[in-house]
Amino acid sequence: MRKKPLVLAAACAALVAGSLSAPAVASPQAVDAPATFTHPGVGSSQAQLDFVRAKVQAGAQPWTNAFNQAKNSAYASLSRTPKPRAVVECGPYSNPNYGCTDEREDAIAAYTDALLWYLTRDDRYAQKSIQLMDAWSATIRDHTNSNAPLQTAWSASSWPKAAEIIKHAYGNWPNSGRFATMLRNVYVPEMINGSNSNGNWELSMIEALQGIGVFLEDKAIYDKAIALYRLRVPAYVYLESDGALPKTVPSQNLNTRDKIVSYWQGQGTFVTGLTQETCRDFTHTGYGISSISHVLETARIQGIDMYPEFGERLRQALGFQSKWERNLEPVPSWLCKGTLKRGLGPITEVGYNALHTRLGIAMTNTQALTESRRPAGSNNLFVAWETLTHAENPS
Repeated sequence: MRKKPLVLAAACAALVAGSLSAPAVASPQAVDAPATFTHPGVGSSQAQLDFVRAKVQAGAQPWTNAFNQAKNSAYASLSRTPKPRAVVECGPYSNPNYGCTDEREDAIAAYTDALLWYLTRDDRYAQKSIQLMDAWSATIRDHTNSNAPLQTAWSASSWPKAAEIIKHAYGNWPNSGRFATMLRNVYVPEMINGSNSNGNWELSMIEALQGIGVFLEDKAIYDKAIALYRLRVPAYVYLESDGALPKTVPSQNLNTRDKIVSYWQGQGTFVTGLTQETCRDFTHTGYGISSISHVLETARIQGIDMYPEFGERLRQALGFQSKWERNLEPVPSWLCKGTLKRGLGPITEVGYNALHTRLGIAMTNTQALTESRRPAGSNNLFVAWETLTHAENPS
């Protein structure tokens, strides 16, 4: 794995300080895809998977409960029948829903089966994962209607996680080339130009593009994902150091305070850790935070440590949302007009593990929330089994 001494040194300095802060100027090198891609390398590394496998084999907790949760889920059913469609049509909030749920859940199932194969070495799981991926790669040609970009992103966040394990750990997958062609021709065009919708859309698209870039070993796709990430994350999570107003993505033309406040769901008081969708609801906020953490993890696995640049935003977003998700005190009138729509989802494990377990940063509210909700399951969109893969995982 390629190391970047300057970036690692920055991470160490941040650890000493007890927080992570962004450098004044991002290193041009940090945008680059790795010289050589690491496999399996989307979401979890081989070392992380080996750590989990040892814990499950030893019957240790919380991994064993998390393993049983995944194994007993419908996603792990060995009798599951793929439901591919040539055209998946998804309108707002999946209405109409022609293949939307089927596609997302088959993708999560393929990942679940690949993960279970890795942990058990039961070939039936690998073969079921391959069956699901082959069925879709033989069939799907397009996504349509207004939610097509988001649908594409959610599904394509799970597909590469499954494909990386099957291709690079299991190894016997004759149609892997056809699957790669599907990702390149059906999924990438829908996402490659990003989105000016709510920030969770583009963050999910970035996660999917990065994962596809790794699987295809396509540096251009990977670099485009990171370029989008560098604009979107500072525009999604506010830090006091940003100034009086949140940062913006230039293409959105949010060039007045009124436009920014409107885009931030009517919230005019900006405090560290607030996100662009906090006052919409915590569920969509959780989607955004999840993708922020996933991209950082995959980049780290690929040898590029972006935590010194973006870790503080992730830490503050997790901490702020976790505090209010716990519902321990009344919501002040300045925050979302005194009303919060909670429901953060199973999305805290990856960021919490990276910042707390590996970097040693105290995260009181995030820790309390994360540990109280273990094992974290699936949001049935693009997040699955992260207590199993990331809880207390030092690798």
